Amino acid sequence: MNSQKKIAVIGAGPGGYICAIRAAQLGMQVTCIDQWVNASNQPSPGGTCLNVGCIPSKVLLESTHLYHEAEHSAAIHGISLAKLSMDVAKMQDRKEKIVTNLAKGVQSLLKANNINFISGTASLGANKTVFVNDSSIGSFDAVVLASGSLPIELPFAKFNHTTILDSADALALKEVPATLGIIGAGVIGLELGSVWARLGSKVTILEALPDFLPSVDTAIAQQAFKSLSNQGMTITLNTKVTAVQEKNKKVQVTLANQEQPIMFDALIVAVGRKPNCKQVLRPESGITLNKNDSIPVDQYCRTSVSDIYAVGDLVRGPMLAHKASHEGVMVAELIAGEHAESDLNLVPSIIYTNPEIAWVGKTEKQLQQDQIPYTIGSFPFAALGRAIAQNSTTGMVKILSHKETGTLLGVHIFGPSASELIATATTALAFEATAEDIALTIAGHPTLSEAFHEAALDATTGALNLFRKKT
Repeated sequence: MNSQKKIAVIGAGPGGYICAIRAAQLGMQVTCIDQWVNASNQPSPGGTCLNVGCIPSKVLLESTHLYHEAEHSAAIHGISLAKLSMDVAKMQDRKEKIVTNLAKGVQSLLKANNINFISGTASLGANKTVFVNDSSIGSFDAVVLASGSLPIELPFAKFNHTTILDSADALALKEVPATLGIIGAGVIGLELGSVWARLGSKVTILEALPDFLPSVDTAIAQQAFKSLSNQGMTITLNTKVTAVQEKNKKVQVTLANQEQPIMFDALIVAVGRKPNCKQVLRPESGITLNKNDSIPVDQYCRTSVSDIYAVGDLVRGPMLAHKASHEGVMVAELIAGEHAESDLNLVPSIIYTNPEIAWVGKTEKQLQQDQIPYTIGSFPFAALGRAIAQNSTTGMVKILSHKETGTLLGVHIFGPSASELIATATTALAFEATAEDIALTIAGHPTLSEAFHEAALDATTGALNLFRKKT
């Protein structure tokens, strides 16, 4: 019986605490261990996402977006503002309160589900034995590893946490740096760059790759590059950083093929994250790592050791909170003996810039590589009444459907509320809907979701609100 099964979940981030709750709902005895603590040295479950990732970054993005809108767009609505200012300390205080309250909420959820929550550093030994702060807390019937990830540190740009910053440092800045350099034009770099650029920092993003957002649909990426560049961020591609040095409380950055170094008041290193595996796995655990330090698992997140699972940032696939949560639920149900699965092709990706970028499924490039015939349907927000009303007309919805069957293969959005609109697209892909299915549904008017409906029409009979003939 499930009530006799004892499981340990190492990590209380979006993969770990969700897994623990689902396992408890299924009648198992659950112990969840997490090492996060706040500035007051109190337990702060929620992982990177809640403490120094998804939530605090969205708080700052929302605050700075409102400030930027007030500064640059209020007048168009007939709103007159004088002596506009931003209290950075107050903004940061609000962020900390939100994080603290949500962490308390996670603790309350664990307690309400009768989960034994332990604050400490956990590691896995032999025979599914779990240690907390080097003391054994016993052997379990199953163990789920959900310890998340860590910022990647470049060998020539070691974090000093004052001028050379990781993403957590960048979320805690108490003043707006006059000049801010960012290594990496990925999700983290663009979001953090947006936060501080809106408050007046001169932001320069240095990207080593020749293409902007190569995992994003090319047409969407091109629009996003133009829009973000127009917002004041300088994004330089094919730019390799070779050396970083602190000088007189500033940061000197040396670039390949450029004789003169660049000086910044602060530098954020945002080149990605790595699995937090090594401190969690003792040598006797029996689990070996991939070359990138991730844990090899099968499609059900099972490791090479029986009854030991790994989820989220520790394993293959995108490092996303919602992907980790979905895998956590799957693993809990598998341990309980139920059928469960997770499809990595149905994991939506989101970048919370303004406008937002969101996508799910295949890109054109992937379809071309796989030689899959496809049809494109698209619709610009500039032709949408709701978008015009809220002065958010940049971007479009683009759908890719199978040329012969009409089945949706990918949906790509750059525009207002893309993070919300992509949920409908993900549902449509999960049910193997066709472009015609979407075209036959009724979208409320006036809404932003009409763009998805019109894009589906464009892929089938032709969009109704565009001066464009269907060929």
